[in-house]
Amino acid sequence: MIITLAFVVLLFVRSEWMSHWMYPVHFREDIVISANNYKLEPHLVAAIIRVETNYKTGVVSRKGAIGVMQLMPDTANWIIQKGGFGKISTEAISNRADVSIEIGAWYLNALNQQFDGNMYTVIAAYNAGPGNVSRWLADGTWDGKLETVDRVPFGETRHYIQRVIYYYNKYKALYPDLLQS
Repeated sequence: MIITLAFVVLLFVRSEWMSHWMYPVHFREDIVISANNYKLEPHLVAAIIRVETNYKTGVVSRKGAIGVMQLMPDTANWIIQKGGFGKISTEAISNRADVSIEIGAWYLNALNQQFDGNMYTVIAAYNAGPGNVSRWLADGTWDGKLETVDRVPFGETRHYIQRVIYYYNKYKALYPDLLQS
């Protein structure tokens, strides 16, 4: 009883500490460097990593996505070629957070350019692929707004957008200084 009461008091007294414990940002320096390299918000990169792998390295998804930012190997190889990352292997992307974050940030920047800086369509394209998102926008299935995310045809992508935005907002509130690593 006393331990439970002490824990509840700790939650209220040290809520900022508890929030940072519950919503950590690992690989902070790598996130900030890569985000700055590609003119991205570090909070967005951190949110995508949180949703994709919760900052765990060496994770391979059921579909075969690799690295802390969970890129499909074909996409990773395309990024390596297009981005001039010739000496990077998919093994490095899979096992090294710094490499995965750099490659993932490059891809987010490419999507950001393709979708004119619309964060919601960028997030959707990161999950469902830019071809699907372009088609949804072109045929009027979705207008690229958060308010209409329920019109995204893929349930996984709908929930992905919502989860990334949740963590993005949480990180912006908890780590307003993330830009200054």
